[in-house]
Amino acid sequence: MKREMATGRLNYLSAVESIRLIERGEITARALVEDCLAQIGRLDQELQVWAYVSPDAGLAQAQAVDEKIKAGGRVGRLAGVLVGVKDIFNTKDMPTQMGSPIWKGFTPGNDARAVHYLRMADAVLPGKTVTAEFAVHTPGPTRNPHDPRCTPGTSSSGSAAAVAAYMVPLALGTQTAGSTLRPASYCGIYGFKPSFGLIPRTGMLKTTDTLDTVGLFARTVEDLGLFFDVVRVHGSDYPLSHDALNDPRRQTRGERPWKVALVRGPKWDDAEDYAHRALWGYAEKLAQESDMIVEEAVLPDSFAEAHEVHSVIYDKALAYYFKNEFRQHTLISPLMYEIIARGNEIPPAVYQEALGRQDRLTRVFDDFVQRYDVMLTLTTGGSAPRGLEAVDRPDTCLIWTLCGAAAVNVPAFSDGQGLPFGVQAVSRRYNDLLLLEFVKCLRDRGWAPEATNPPPLLAQEVPR
Repeated sequence: MKREMATGRLNYLSAVESIRLIERGEITARALVEDCLAQIGRLDQELQVWAYVSPDAGLAQAQAVDEKIKAGGRVGRLAGVLVGVKDIFNTKDMPTQMGSPIWKGFTPGNDARAVHYLRMADAVLPGKTVTAEFAVHTPGPTRNPHDPRCTPGTSSSGSAAAVAAYMVPLALGTQTAGSTLRPASYCGIYGFKPSFGLIPRTGMLKTTDTLDTVGLFARTVEDLGLFFDVVRVHGSDYPLSHDALNDPRRQTRGERPWKVALVRGPKWDDAEDYAHRALWGYAEKLAQESDMIVEEAVLPDSFAEAHEVHSVIYDKALAYYFKNEFRQHTLISPLMYEIIARGNEIPPAVYQEALGRQDRLTRVFDDFVQRYDVMLTLTTGGSAPRGLEAVDRPDTCLIWTLCGAAAVNVPAFSDGQGLPFGVQAVSRRYNDLLLLEFVKCLRDRGWAPEATNPPPLLAQEVPR
């Protein structure tokens, strides 16, 4: 820790490191926040990560943590740690604008449940990160820290870029198709889409009832695990998840080898050749570990329809939730109008049928994945495309979203130009702790980074 402290650049600490140093009295929460705010000030004009930042509010929150510690009081599990909040979560003291000019300056006056959990843990919330319009497809201005000419990913772009650029160690995102895993892959950081329902959606923008999932970003797997435990639901009031997460038969592997399925997925041919080679080489190396059994597995044929099912549910739900904006022709983008128009053409019976198909695919996937501890596939079909409005290559992220499964982007790969992309580890729904344990195992063996690589614009600044 001394090297980080000597540089005065505390924003390069992980959340876990920061908490330890604050507890020991070796740094203050205020000093940590000051360095993170300085990083935001240095880079945000170029990267355009933040929709709203309040340095005074961040410093006041840090000061409150320091005073509580000085008085001998008990502090929360994220005491002094900065967390970026995607600008679709309600915040009582900051605007919630959802990437839309319609809601510019709107302050809801309450906190989303996930934000409330962060405040209870004494996290510092310095501002709101940029999102695509209504967390859909029309991108915001955020640029990829690894190459500002490239897209940072879909709607959680600001949160992913904030973590990748060492502005904050943690950030909240969401995923309805691939909006957590894809930005994590493009920005070269860890991204976690927990099992559907494990993090409350109360007080955040809703676009689809059966798909929207809160996602998490971090630069280390320990930070990811801590973050998840702070914001997820706990207790017997949530019986299905409580029983599963406390079942050692589901969350530990014991003495037996890891059972790993290598899956190409229905959009395999859309990925770049270098991405194919990276995944195959990665699997071959894992198979050499004495406690890993890696085998290629083929998804059931029914998963060929997953993208169609997702599209029906997505388009129809957006048409329902944004019907007034569509009818009044208020300030929404042409792409949003196009999606809503498609959704308006979908009969209710077809939507209901798609929900039934989603349920069947979820059960089929659960039966399939139970044979393994985890499944590996590509997160994205390669590194970030050039251009902020570039069209993403089709990938499999939305399949695991559709099935409510848990998935982590592991920032393991780079293309020929040094741009990152990831391998995706997927587990059975509610086997989130087992999944995180597997990623820790990858890290311990050198197959996943201890901490994610800095982008080139920071390479000379990161403490060694």
